[in-house]
Amino acid sequence: MSQQMYVELNNGVEMPMAGIGTFLLSPDEAQASVEAALKNGYRLVDTANAYVNEKAVGRAMKASGLERKEIFLETKLWPAFYEQEDAVEKTLERLGTDYIDLLLIHQPAGNYIAGYRLMEKAYKEGKVRAIGLSNFTKEQIGEILSICEVKPTILQTEVHPYSQEPELKEFLKKEHMVIQAWYPLGHGDKALLEEPVFAELGKKYHKSSAQVILRWHLQSGNVVIPGSKNPEHIKNNFDLFDFELTGEEMERIQALNQNKRYYTSTPEMLKRYAEMVPPVDEQK
Repeated sequence: MSQQMYVELNNGVEMPMAGIGTFLLSPDEAQASVEAALKNGYRLVDTANAYVNEKAVGRAMKASGLERKEIFLETKLWPAFYEQEDAVEKTLERLGTDYIDLLLIHQPAGNYIAGYRLMEKAYKEGKVRAIGLSNFTKEQIGEILSICEVKPTILQTEVHPYSQEPELKEFLKKEHMVIQAWYPLGHGDKALLEEPVFAELGKKYHKSSAQVILRWHLQSGNVVIPGSKNPEHIKNNFDLFDFELTGEEMERIQALNQNKRYYTSTPEMLKRYAEMVPPVDEQK
């Protein structure tokens, strides 16, 4: 059985470092993926209001037969709900659980300060074990740090070998915040997956390029949540704990950094996000 790796958040909560993401998965796909992941030893599950699959994730958790406390459940509040007093309660209801392990502000759009206050309240009431931010810049994180009563524990953002974010990570380290990578495999970019260094290390360790990249993340201190609906990929994306990259190999991967992002938020996009209302009440 794979051995999971954990990171301690700044409030003492322990979080698994390898999990499953459910972005772009339909409810049926999300349920099947999360069930497969939990069966294969995963204990971290990531969803969001905006993915419109929270109910399905809740069903998968129940179907797994695992005790609730064995699963680390993470979800994100969408801007349309930042000013709704009952946004956290409604999220809990959809997930079919009485607490969330980690709740994030999904986008720095709309009245995100109000959203953060909602999360702080839920944290103080014991409905949420840790809170954090997603897609925030260094400046926006600074703004939250200057007003918060409960410190964010994590930043979920785009990180992969082509965009390693060394300065942002240095800043987060000083603030005792952990980085969590979405698009940990570079949005399926063939060029990244076909970098010769990954083929070479894959051969050495009998692993795929994707597994080498995910292992690099873990050793770099990045929490990863690769998404997949392919049971074989789900299994392989967690088979990361029986090998270790050397310092020199880590440096070779570090040398691939190009500050190349696949997603860049613009004021226009943030304005659109603030106006978009995900059809959460129509979830299957």
